Amino acid sequence: LPRIAFYPGSSIGNFSPNEALELLKQVHAICREGGEGSGLLIGVDRVKDPSVLEPAYDDALGVTAAFNRSMLLHVNKRFATNFSPQSWAHQAFFNASQSRIEMHLQSAIEQLVRWPEGERLFQPGQTIHTENSYKWDPDSFIRILADAGFHQTQHFTDPKGWFSLFWARA
Repeated sequence: LPRIAFYPGSSIGNFSPNEALELLKQVHAICREGGEGSGLLIGVDRVKDPSVLEPAYDDALGVTAAFNRSMLLHVNKRFATNFSPQSWAHQAFFNASQSRIEMHLQSAIEQLVRWPEGERLFQPGQTIHTENSYKWDPDSFIRILADAGFHQTQHFTDPKGWFSLFWARA
């Protein structure tokens, strides 16, 4: 019986290209066990103009900023640190050379963060890199699928070319 893996959305972008390749190799191995007709249907967020990408990760309501800062509360709880989330500014920008959105928290003030085994002084402007979201162009993603062992890839996209679905045979 064919095996079909379905990876909706675009969370493959949370993996670096090397990590994505390793994951796709594992998915390919599972799909191959299903024999003929097996494959992967996967969603991928496309490279777009930064004027489109950046507001998606730095929304006017501040939802993403609050989410990013909430990480500091979790670190405080888990590691007994004293991060002050209100002293950090959310940043999101497209790093074109890496084809990814980067999210950072930038220290607004000089602050000393302590934990049981030590401490770290953050100067105004220093950042903590909190997340990456890689974006793909169709040719690059078809290449990584091929490198993972998939073939006969079909590509579907929305009218604006902002999101793609790929069907790749195992």
